[in-house]
Amino acid sequence: MNVLRSAAVLAAVAVIGAASPAAADSSPSPSPSRALPSALYGDGDPQYDGVWRQSLALLAQHTVGVEPPKAAVGWLTGQQCADGSFAPYRADTAKACDAKTMVDTNQTAAAVQALAALGGHDAVTDKAVDWLKSAQNKDGGWGYTAGGASDANSTSVVIGALAAAGEKPAEVKKDGKSPYDALLTLALPCGGDGAGAFAFQPDKKGKLVANADATAAGVLGSLGKGLVTEPGKGGSADADCEKADGPERAAANGAAYLADALAKDSHLISALPGAEDQPDYGNTADAVVALAAQGATEQAGKSLAWLEKNSADWAARSGPAAYAQLIFAAHAAGADPRDFGGTDLVKQLTASGPSAPGTTTRAEKNNEDDKKESDSSFGVWWFVGVCLVAGIGIGILISGRTKRQQP
Repeated sequence: MNVLRSAAVLAAVAVIGAASPAAADSSPSPSPSRALPSALYGDGDPQYDGVWRQSLALLAQHTVGVEPPKAAVGWLTGQQCADGSFAPYRADTAKACDAKTMVDTNQTAAAVQALAALGGHDAVTDKAVDWLKSAQNKDGGWGYTAGGASDANSTSVVIGALAAAGEKPAEVKKDGKSPYDALLTLALPCGGDGAGAFAFQPDKKGKLVANADATAAGVLGSLGKGLVTEPGKGGSADADCEKADGPERAAANGAAYLADALAKDSHLISALPGAEDQPDYGNTADAVVALAAQGATEQAGKSLAWLEKNSADWAARSGPAAYAQLIFAAHAAGADPRDFGGTDLVKQLTASGPSAPGTTTRAEKNNEDDKKESDSSFGVWWFVGVCLVAGIGIGILISGRTKRQQP
């Protein structure tokens, strides 16, 4: 394990260990002495999630018909390494990436989805897709880092990137295995606890344990969908679980698991230590997208209505990736993100990014005050990735996509 990766893990664990449940969604605040890039969305330290949250912000704006600032798009493309991969954040892009640069599949795949949607960045996305293909595992899937064990979240976000770039994910194979083959190995059977769900990865004993965040990702991946999706047609989350003999059946089973988990309170519960009794807003938003993509619009609508009533404080505290997640959920369920429980999500997201020329950006203002609350996209999937790389073995995912497991 290289030094930078170890430092990242320790920093993440320290942040979570010190956080109270109410602040569990926040990432570290930047040092007042270190200026944030003016083109960056959010005012939190981008060390772990800069590319992730930038990609989600740009993709969300595009989804609702808002043209992102050119500077913001340029910042994202400028983060790419020469081999096509993306790290969470490179403060000095004039310095070439090397073996110590902590690149990963999730940031790279998110950047591909955003830039492919915006158009005009084929050179960037083609190189990124080539790198992702080079990092594919023999089981057909992807881990958080190149060479890491395949997990449902990373495999699914890469599937979304491949589809966005015009590839056919089923035809992207390693040793004869496609990404869908990898996802099927992570789908729980229909008997026993967590029937039909997806596991993030097998545990140390090889057992598959149901994980709500991995299930939301697995449903989208099995359907060949990315972060942005339209409501599905003809699908359901009401059918009994059946043996997953293909990705479509696995998606249906996973959606049924999510619908059942949401049925009582319309939201999922955080699995972050110390926050077990708290709603998991980000995972609930992801579940809405997955259910809507499968065509399970009734439960998707109920959970979206819950988010409209309850997610405003979380989104304001958490920042651009949270606003993007809610925009994706509203879009998938056919709701108006500009009137989301009385909140204009599009306006809030836009306000977290670069301002018009000649004005002071929000990031620049907040950088002057180290007491400001920090941004939390902390890559819904970043924390799990680095923790597993470090051997910590935490199979939960923190929201922006990284913290949770539904019991």
